[in-house]
Amino acid sequence: MTSATAQARPEPANGFSKARRAFRNWRRSRPFWGGLLVLLAGLPIIYFPYNNLTVGTISIRLATSAGAASLVIGLLLISIGISVWFQPMIRVFAGVATLVLSLASIPMSNLGGFGLGLIPGLLGGALVLSWAPLKQPKTAEAVEDTSVAEPEAQEEEWTADVPGFAPRPLGQAPAAEQPQETTAVEPQPEEGTDGGE
Repeated sequence: MTSATAQARPEPANGFSKARRAFRNWRRSRPFWGGLLVLLAGLPIIYFPYNNLTVGTISIRLATSAGAASLVIGLLLISIGISVWFQPMIRVFAGVATLVLSLASIPMSNLGGFGLGLIPGLLGGALVLSWAPLKQPKTAEAVEDTSVAEPEAQEEEWTADVPGFAPRPLGQAPAAEQPQETTAVEPQPEEGTDGGE
């Protein structure tokens, strides 16, 4: 077998390899990691205001009057994280909304879940906002169509044969120019000769 006849990626043998490859292809076609961070950012924002933290025998409750705001921000972040997986075309709106909600969680929900929701929210929002789909490779037919262009549409290279004269397109014969007056220069006698005297 030569390198010309070898497959670039051999077909997977078992079902797990096929599923893993299908998941990898799905993951690469959307802002997967940004969506995962956004989804994970909503969990601590919801968790801390509604649960007690127990340190030894001391129970700490962090619920404030902004508990409803924490619930809304957390649920919105979770829904944005899931929706950006299935609708990648909303990535700009989702990224901006995630950044705004993450920053709004600082005063409204215990410093953004003590930073455990704030930091992943900002990173995930930036990843979602900056993600762009891969460009599809051109097919052979499209490449052939673009290579054949009309001569008027192609850019022309310009050249000047003699300095000081107007340039002309490369490959074009010089235009018939009007003859210019030339003055004949008489030869000067060389030094050391008396010039026939």
